[in-house]
Amino acid sequence: MGYLNNSVVTVDAILTKKGRELLARGDGSFKITQFALSDDEIDYTLYNTTHPSGSAFYGEAIENMPLLEAFPDENQIMKYKLSTLPRGTSKLPLLEAGYSAIRLKQGASLAITPQTLNYLGATSTFEAGGYTATIADVRVLSNYTGVGVNTEEAERLNSTTTIGTNVSKTVIGTSINLTATTVNTLFGASRTQLQTTIQIIGRDSGARVSIPVTIIKVNN
Repeated sequence: MGYLNNSVVTVDAILTKKGRELLARGDGSFKITQFALSDDEIDYTLYNTTHPSGSAFYGEAIENMPLLEAFPDENQIMKYKLSTLPRGTSKLPLLEAGYSAIRLKQGASLAITPQTLNYLGATSTFEAGGYTATIADVRVLSNYTGVGVNTEEAERLNSTTTIGTNVSKTVIGTSINLTATTVNTLFGASRTQLQTTIQIIGRDSGARVSIPVTIIKVNN
């Protein structure tokens, strides 16, 4: 990881492991259909409307900030994505998942049905595009799927399997179903709980919420 030379306009793009896998197939399955923008590294408090050189220099400090090279870790980069809201929006959308924290015993199941508040003039609404939900460590679940969205992207993500390693997984749906693992080896000799987080993002609004998840050991 390093810094970009931002003395010129630069687009720095990399592929995730899944992207490299699809590209390596050579069968046309690698297709970029969507992209996202974020402003993680921007400190807007540096915008100086009293700059002695005039309005053309108000954002000089921001434009000279160092930018990081791209790296495929959704927990560290692209955390603050940009979104387009209808003109005249006076309140930022908020996402309500119904849980401030999730605690599941081994083998227990739960369905999360998020709602978006303050969006499109409604007090609360279900977004037409659904929600993406990313769990930081998919090993703690035996089932993790999204339902209610039938696009090609959603079906691909929801059908993706992992190989039992400590990796994140993203699914898409209007409802997110999860079942806690029954595998005891993850707990080791003395642990009775496993912790991770789920981040849910509205695909239309950009609203997001992060929920801590605890899996409680019950099997011996």
